[in-house]
Amino acid sequence: MLKGRLFFTMPRVPATATVRELRMTCSEGNTKNVVRQVLGLPVIVAALGYFVDIYDLVLFSIVRVPSLKGIGLSGQELIDKGVFLLNMQMAGMLLGGILWGVLGDRKGRLKIMFGSIFIYSVANLANGMANSIETYAFLRFMAGVGLAGELGAGITLVSEVLHRSIRGYGTMIVATVGVSGAILANFVAKQFDWRTAFVIGGILGLLLLLLRVSVAESGMFKGMESKEVAKGNFLALFTSRDRFGRFMNSILIGLPSWFVVGVLITFSPEFARALAVQGTVNAGNAVMYCYMGLVAGDLVSGLLSQLLKSRKKVVLLFLLLTVAAVAGYFSAAGVSAGSFYLICGLLGFGIGYWAIFVTVAAEQFGTNLRATVATTVPNFVRGMTIPITMLFQVARKVLGLEMGALAVGALCLVIALISLSLLQETFHKDLDYFEEYL
Repeated sequence: MLKGRLFFTMPRVPATATVRELRMTCSEGNTKNVVRQVLGLPVIVAALGYFVDIYDLVLFSIVRVPSLKGIGLSGQELIDKGVFLLNMQMAGMLLGGILWGVLGDRKGRLKIMFGSIFIYSVANLANGMANSIETYAFLRFMAGVGLAGELGAGITLVSEVLHRSIRGYGTMIVATVGVSGAILANFVAKQFDWRTAFVIGGILGLLLLLLRVSVAESGMFKGMESKEVAKGNFLALFTSRDRFGRFMNSILIGLPSWFVVGVLITFSPEFARALAVQGTVNAGNAVMYCYMGLVAGDLVSGLLSQLLKSRKKVVLLFLLLTVAAVAGYFSAAGVSAGSFYLICGLLGFGIGYWAIFVTVAAEQFGTNLRATVATTVPNFVRGMTIPITMLFQVARKVLGLEMGALAVGALCLVIALISLSLLQETFHKDLDYFEEYL
């Protein structure tokens, strides 16, 4: 093991080996050794962190109604207060994305992974005892702040501890394991009451906290600590046209993901009625099928990225698959509920480039800004759910339910395709460098 990185799965190398020599050893290793590295503790811990993240996001959507009824609300309040709580959680994630990102570049990737999961765990344990909308809202906000650091810190750590020729496999595992948290959330919500479901989430977070004790900090970050270089300056993303362009384009390629989840899946019962789908469509089941598709999509997109040795080609392919799935969704008039759920799964598969999307963001920037970007980008994309759904509400009133959704979806997809064309390919990029800014 080399101090500063967790290289326990690597072939034997001298303790004095340089970073470059270690990378060469990694790239020359056999298939068995590569598998051991990709399935190493940093990757597994990052994957489980994202698993808990998705568990919580989906759980709230599923238990919204019973939890609000449980604290004495009813009627229109179930919708109004539900939207309020969701917005509080998203606000927490937006704030947390900036906070943890900056701290990740200044204090270390591992420290924010500890801090973020601790705050989330405490918030969820307390959420299981909430008895008022004010307490519920505060705890949803704090849970959002806590969860905001999980995906970005995990992807950053994995990208920096794995050799560039195999880091795509690592981030693929993070996303594939992570999104399966939605399946567990659906199962737990059906088997337990809402309070117990939140407590289970908190316990999962605390167990993950214990597991992280055995993980070492990124060697790239360790190497940066002794350098006289500015770290984690969020405002630096806005002081250069080049940096701002890379940052915004990294965000915008993720827009279709949350159009699909925030509009087509969230309002699937309404769309199913408009399309005269035969049978009852349940939003919880639509979410489950969508995330099952996401699991498969993240797995396939990660493998294709390694096979084609390209991030951009894979993102382009999956954006086109999303276009086809959206077209299939609105062509599903009169189909059975089962067929409609299958289409929801295909939508999930199409937006299953989430792992590649976050990896591209991390690879666009130097070590001293990488955690800031990798943590803020996915949370900003999640935050885009608010303007996307607001735009959908306006378009729906003018164009109708189906045409309004199609118009918003087309806009999101066009913006994503243009932004993708403006980003550089990063598959072969060496990440051991700094962003130069004052």
